[in-house]
Amino acid sequence: MELKSKKLKTVCFWLVCMVLLILFDQWTKWMAVSHLKGKEAVPIIEGVFELSYLENRGMAWGLLSGQRILFLIGSVVILAVIIYAFWKAPLTKRFRLFRTIMTVLAAGAIGNFIDRLLNGYVVDFFYFCLIDFPVFNVADCYVVTAGIAFVLSFLFYYKDEDLAVFVPRFWKNRKNRKRENM
Repeated sequence: MELKSKKLKTVCFWLVCMVLLILFDQWTKWMAVSHLKGKEAVPIIEGVFELSYLENRGMAWGLLSGQRILFLIGSVVILAVIIYAFWKAPLTKRFRLFRTIMTVLAAGAIGNFIDRLLNGYVVDFFYFCLIDFPVFNVADCYVVTAGIAFVLSFLFYYKDEDLAVFVPRFWKNRKNRKRENM
């Protein structure tokens, strides 16, 4: 019973962190709508970086524009995988980094999911005009940062035996049966 209580406390802590990240993302988007929509871009560093309102109905560079249902379904699938992985991760210090990454990734996915669900588009407002980088938002920063941290952590921090906890039981049993039949 104590393990379930500890797991529940851990999940609640990370859930609060995720909600705070989502609220910050939504607040920045609200600020963008309030102060940037229908106005000229606001240069932060002239010719390099500016705040510029954009309603993005696709991905980066407007790819898959108008595929709202695809993005909504994709977000739900990604969130389901995150929830599964988060729950399966052992309650050890070693997996604190993993939980942090999953929390930030989920916050980014949910932040943009909220926009797509309520508005049909994502509010973007950061623009690196020097390199003509796609306009993006705080949730995008969460997703990219978490994605990079995820790859680096699995390349350099976590070992194969750490990953075994994420393999579903039915898959492990299937592999064991194959070995026995050989």
